[in-house]
Amino acid sequence: MITPILLCGGSGTRLWPLSRKSYPKQFSPLVGTTSLFQASAQRLSGPEFAAPMVLTNADFRFIVTEQMTEVGIDPGAILIEPEGRNTAPAILAAALWLEKTNPDALMLVAPSDHVVPDATAFRAAVAAGLPAAKAGQLVTFGIRPTHAETGYGYLELAENPGECEARPLKLSRFVEKPDAARAKEMLQAGTYLWNAGIFLFSVKAILAAFQAHASDLMKQVGQAVEDAQTDLGFLRLAPEPWGRAEDISIDYAVMERAENLSVVPFAAGWSDLGGWDAVWRETNPDAHGVVTHGHATALDCEDSLLRSEDQRLELVGIGLKNIITVAMPDAVLVADASRAQDVKQAVAALKAKQAKQATAFPKDHRPWGWFESLVIGNRFQVKRIVVHPGAALSLQSHHHRAEHWIVVEGTARVQIDETEQLVTENQSVYIPLGAKHRLENPGKVPMVLIEVQTGSYLGEDDIIRYEDIYSRN
Repeated sequence: MITPILLCGGSGTRLWPLSRKSYPKQFSPLVGTTSLFQASAQRLSGPEFAAPMVLTNADFRFIVTEQMTEVGIDPGAILIEPEGRNTAPAILAAALWLEKTNPDALMLVAPSDHVVPDATAFRAAVAAGLPAAKAGQLVTFGIRPTHAETGYGYLELAENPGECEARPLKLSRFVEKPDAARAKEMLQAGTYLWNAGIFLFSVKAILAAFQAHASDLMKQVGQAVEDAQTDLGFLRLAPEPWGRAEDISIDYAVMERAENLSVVPFAAGWSDLGGWDAVWRETNPDAHGVVTHGHATALDCEDSLLRSEDQRLELVGIGLKNIITVAMPDAVLVADASRAQDVKQAVAALKAKQAKQATAFPKDHRPWGWFESLVIGNRFQVKRIVVHPGAALSLQSHHHRAEHWIVVEGTARVQIDETEQLVTENQSVYIPLGAKHRLENPGKVPMVLIEVQTGSYLGEDDIIRYEDIYSRN
């Protein structure tokens, strides 16, 4: 059986403002009704696959389990990276863990933010690479280029792949992201494929490759796996040795140095959604080249993308040409389509001016559900809070604020100091400053309440936790 390894710790700044550090693109339904992460998990499921292993960070661990539950997939091990160290340490950690639990396994490593419309064709490509992987080859998957893309790395083949039939071919070398002129030359040559960053190999083969080409990583990552701690079903890699591991990609650490490389061409459609121009291509532009999403209207526009990500916000474009517009409740992006790859520069500029929109998502996702701020004043804040069925906030108190809760959907079980009560729709309860309190949803449907905070300081760090079922400090 093949063990899928889903990598989902990235931030995807080129898809700002929808993708942010606190809630990156892999968890959003950019194309279709499921998130990119959910679609990836579904694509790598079936009788030939074992339960997927996921590598992510602590902030996303409950989002991962929630989204997999929504699509009916039971994950295998979920490894928590203490900090981002790129793909080489992540893949090595997965291999070392499998060496302990299933040393004869084959690993299919895939980023969780890609779009592959034809899942059946992709699984056929994986099957085509199996004999090479079982023979000890490190198999990568190359995408037949459709245009002279400068945002991807390339794979140079030893022979022309023809119609890109799925079969293992010899890989000559990895090529860095080219400039426009070089990308056009490679497209015309016909012997180059896009580097999808998807790999298939045995545990034994990849560990041997790391030992031969990146032995320093073996020591640090090996120690992080050896000293890992279990936490509510997750496996937390040890932070101290992990932090000493080199921040390096699998391409640089191993693939560009190894000789036992094969590539399987894939021509059935793929995108890593590396920019809003890619989202535009993947969401079926109309006869005028226009894509609208959500509450968006285009009048006399051409080759443009208009997305409204809030039902309360109507976005209207008039006479636009080659324009990308993405509207969120707290930020709006307007860009020339030719500058789609420069959106990350906007994120850097926002970080420099300490704008919270650079990294913080309007909805703050928590293990128990999510909340969003509706109104913020000098000494008050109004929030909408949604609590999943059976979920509960921590037992907590605040130094600087009091709270007033009004239940608008469902039923809440509320504890205030030693008193516990049920609060139903249209009822409210007051939590004095300093009181220990907890909120729980005992029902079978999401519970929604409006929270009014009043006080001298309303920051999220004004929380003293006494008990928490999610083991947050």
